[in-house]
Amino acid sequence: MVSEGAVIVTAPRPATREALAGLPAEVAPTLLGGELRVTTTDGVVAVRITEVEAYHGQGTGPLADPGSHARMGQTARNATMWGEPGHLYVYLSHGIHSCVNVVCGPEGVAGGILLRGGEIVEGADAAHIRRPAARTARDLARGPGRLGEAVGLRHPVHDGIDAITGEERAGASARLFLPAEPLAEIATGPRVGVAGVAGTDAFPWRFWIPGDPTVSAFRWGRGAQDAAG
Repeated sequence: MVSEGAVIVTAPRPATREALAGLPAEVAPTLLGGELRVTTTDGVVAVRITEVEAYHGQGTGPLADPGSHARMGQTARNATMWGEPGHLYVYLSHGIHSCVNVVCGPEGVAGGILLRGGEIVEGADAAHIRRPAARTARDLARGPGRLGEAVGLRHPVHDGIDAITGEERAGASARLFLPAEPLAEIATGPRVGVAGVAGTDAFPWRFWIPGDPTVSAFRWGRGAQDAAG
C-alpha cells in the first residue's frame, strides 16, 4: 500500500480460484479495476481492466445464454471454458484477433468473462510495438482484439494458460490481480456486437468503469436492435 499525498492507493491482490468460482455475471464486475500481467521475452505488459462481458455456459444460471461459445455444450474450441477457474480462454475472432477470457465457475461448468478493454499501466513500449496502429495510449487495449494483441497472448498456443499460478506456456506467463476494494461505481448494459436477443437488455452482462477513456463504444449486433423492440 502506498500513499500519494493524502490519497492511499491499495495494490491489487492476486486472484484465487475461490474468488472466481461464481457465475460469470456475478464475478465479472469484480474484475474491474484489477490487472492482467503478462510476461513474455519482450518483458511485462500489465493492463488495468476497465470493461468486461460475462458469458454463461450450457445449463448455468437462470437464463440460457445464446451468445456464449459454450451454449451448445463442450467442444474442442471451448474446452478451456469447462476447466477450473482462473485459466484464460483465448479464442480467435474473425480469424484474426486473439481475445482473452477469464474462466470462472466450478470446474466442469463452463463460464467465461471477456476482457473487452483496459489501460496499459506497464510495458507501454512493448504494447506499442505490437500495436503500431494505435494512435494514442488509450487505443492500445481498447477492444478485446487490441487487448489480446497488446499483452501478447495468442490463440491457440496460449489458450488455457493459468493466470492463478503463473505457470509458463509457449513462452508466456500470466497473472490476474483483483482490486483490493470494490469500485464505488460500475455501469452495466447489453454486450457489444452480440447478435439477436443475446445482445439486448435481456442480458445486461457488459460491465465497465463509467467515463474511462479505454472503454469501447457500444454497437448493436446483427438483429439485436430488432430483438430489443
